[in-house]
Amino acid sequence: MDNRRVFAFLGDCLTAGASVVLVTVIAVEGSSMRGPGTHMGVCSDGRFEGSLSGGCIENAVVAEALDALKTGQARMVRFGAGSPYIDIKLPCGGGLDIHFQPLHDRAVIDASLAAIEGRTPFSLALPLEGGNAEFISGRSDTYTSVPDGKATIGHWPEPKLLILGHGAGVTSLARLARQIDLTVAVQSPDTALLADLSDPEIATHHLAAPSDVSALDCDRWTAIVFLFHDHDWEMELMTKALGQPHFYFGAMGGRKAHAARVAALQHAGISDQQIASIHAPIGLFHSSRDPDTLALSTLGQVIQSYHEAGFTYDRA
Repeated sequence: MDNRRVFAFLGDCLTAGASVVLVTVIAVEGSSMRGPGTHMGVCSDGRFEGSLSGGCIENAVVAEALDALKTGQARMVRFGAGSPYIDIKLPCGGGLDIHFQPLHDRAVIDASLAAIEGRTPFSLALPLEGGNAEFISGRSDTYTSVPDGKATIGHWPEPKLLILGHGAGVTSLARLARQIDLTVAVQSPDTALLADLSDPEIATHHLAAPSDVSALDCDRWTAIVFLFHDHDWEMELMTKALGQPHFYFGAMGGRKAHAARVAALQHAGISDQQIASIHAPIGLFHSSRDPDTLALSTLGQVIQSYHEAGFTYDRA
């Protein structure tokens, strides 16, 4: 989920006249904090964006990237188990095959950023030795083919969080999600709440009535969260939202409130399968009384569901 930051960093460095290297984990042996497809950007002045190991090898990775800039050629280096760097070990005992790709122009960076902003899957073809990176529209599986001399890295869009509701829980969840750079949209009848968010990166919509479904815009990488204390606001919005593509659907309220919700949805003709997909009570841990704990509980469940849906790196 840090691809936006990494590619934006690379673009900014090129704009400033610096040289850059796209660093990518292309294979993992044993245990590792980050998986295949993880990117890091390195600038010729030594600055970098992203993380491959949580701090264990980043300095060595930067040094290798700067050396790759001297030759201008792509290379692959093993870190950890089986690495020529015998003094650099991963605490988890695993090994990482890391690819270093000097980027000589903005083509791959701009195309990747456009896909990220447009929320469309994309892939990168990376030559194992020499050659140039290639942007590919659409997602391919992440794998390395030594006979073909390339690695293919596939990316899904990041999670988008659509929050509908009112109250402090909405504000807490929106702000917490923005701290990890998620795409966030908030719809609420509370104009003061929307004004208080004051974040240009959060798309807001004032719900003029419980029947206002005009701004419901989801894709399959969207998590839909209902945080209404007044459940009279839910029914028409929820009926419409359940028919939208999404990977997660959660709603605030205790078991008694959810039982009433289920009965109303059944009466509205919503299928039992759709109703069963609703996480309610919402969150990884229930009976969360304060807004910040509710936000943490909910966001944890959203990210867990994103992983379980397969929208993360390939483990094979």
